[in-house]
Amino acid sequence: MTAPVFLAEPGTLSALAAGDAYLLDGTEGRHAGVVQRRAAGERVDVVDGAGTRVVGEVESVGPEGVHLRVREVVVEPVPAPRLLLVQALAKGDRDELAIEAATEVGADGVVPWQAERSIVVWRGDRAAKSRARWLGTVRTAAKQSRRAHVPAVDLALDTAALARRAREVVEAGGAVLVLHEEATVPLAAVALPAPGTVADVLVVVGPEGGIAEREVAALVDAGAVPVRLGPHVLRTSTAGPVALSLLAERLGRWS
Repeated sequence: MTAPVFLAEPGTLSALAAGDAYLLDGTEGRHAGVVQRRAAGERVDVVDGAGTRVVGEVESVGPEGVHLRVREVVVEPVPAPRLLLVQALAKGDRDELAIEAATEVGADGVVPWQAERSIVVWRGDRAAKSRARWLGTVRTAAKQSRRAHVPAVDLALDTAALARRAREVVEAGGAVLVLHEEATVPLAAVALPAPGTVADVLVVVGPEGGIAEREVAALVDAGAVPVRLGPHVLRTSTAGPVALSLLAERLGRWS
């Protein structure tokens, strides 16, 4: 079984080296010591969400937290190209299910999209609270999947802002793929940046009611390519993670 992962704040692990002592304290320390009852001699990984992983061994557990001895410090690079999920806001918890699974399969970032047909609206205090909930979702999913990187969660974009973002990505050598049931280009055949290319691949997923025609037109005008996954129409909570999985395989991340 792989070692459990606990989160530290970005930048707090970079000065550590093999042989150093490290105290896992706070909420994460209580979870490791009290809830999971980690014991001396067990391996525990601590990550900062920005790519640094500390491989540690439990030396003791006390009221102040879990005392670790650092065995190794590994810096995991950001994959290139990056895979970003543009997820339309959806009712219930379907959008959160989507970003949770997307994080587990390797999404490098999440962009909330206020699509024309989104029933849910992020505005004012609700926008801040909803984004905070998404941030918590990706953090938990990153821990569960043992990742050293926690995907960033952008501020919500409307369609005009998303079209501008799409144009920037394409002009920088990336790709923007709009999942659409009427598309004729299969995801398996669309051109992607070569593995190792510093660029972004955006996967755009619409809400339950689908992407409006004028939204598709605006994104295509910005350089996006409508693509289809296969013969079946997937839910908004499912389409993104499935597409990201296929793209990760194509880019050699899972080989």
